[in-house]
Amino acid sequence: MAFFIGAVAAVLLICLLFIIRLYIVVKTGSNHKPGSKGPVAALVVAGSGGHTTEILRLMESLSAAYTPRHYVIADTDRMSEEKICTFESSKQHSDSESQFTIIRIPRSREVHQSWSSSVLSTLSALCYSLPLVFRLRPDMVLCNGPGTCVPLCVAGLLLGILGMKKVLIVYVESICRVETLSLTGKILYLISDYFFVQWSSLRDKYPKSIFLGRIV
Repeated sequence: MAFFIGAVAAVLLICLLFIIRLYIVVKTGSNHKPGSKGPVAALVVAGSGGHTTEILRLMESLSAAYTPRHYVIADTDRMSEEKICTFESSKQHSDSESQFTIIRIPRSREVHQSWSSSVLSTLSALCYSLPLVFRLRPDMVLCNGPGTCVPLCVAGLLLGILGMKKVLIVYVESICRVETLSLTGKILYLISDYFFVQWSSLRDKYPKSIFLGRIV
C-alpha cells in the first residue's frame, strides 16, 4: 500500500512539474529572440491548396537570414512540393545556394475524416513529428492552419519543456477566418508564442492575438 501511495505521489509530482514547466515555456516564449546571433532555422508547415499559397506569401517577406528552411507537407499532398520548389528557385538569396528541404509526414486529418479516426492519425503524425523536430531542432515553427502543424508544434513545445531548446511557435490564421478561429487555431492559440489574425473581429475575441491587418 505504501508503495502504491508513493508511486501515485511521484506521478502527481511529475505532472505538477510538467505543468509548471509548460506554463513557463509558453509565457516566456515571446521574450526569446532567435536570429540575434546568426541564421534562423525555420520549420515551415505547408498544407494543400490555399494553405501552401498563403504560407509561401509569408515566406516572401522573410530575409535570407531564415535558413535553412525545412518545409513539411503531408504524405498525401501532391501539389505543395511543386509550388515550394518553384518558389525557392525564383527567390533571390544573398547566399549562392538555396538551403531548403522538403519532408513528408502522415497527415493528421483528411478532409471529411471522422473525429474518432482523427485521433489515431494525429498520434501517428506525432510519432513522426517528434524524432523529426528533435533531429532538426529548428529555431522557429511557422504555420497557418493545416492540421499537420499541430503535432509539429507540440514536438517543438516539448523541446522547450525538456530544456533542450526553445522553439518559437508562430501561427498565422487564414484570411478566410473572419469571425471564428479554425480548429487548429483554437488549439495553437493556447501554446503559440505569436498568434496573428487578419481580421479585427478576431483580435477582439482573442486578446492574445496580434492584428496587423491583411498580411497574406
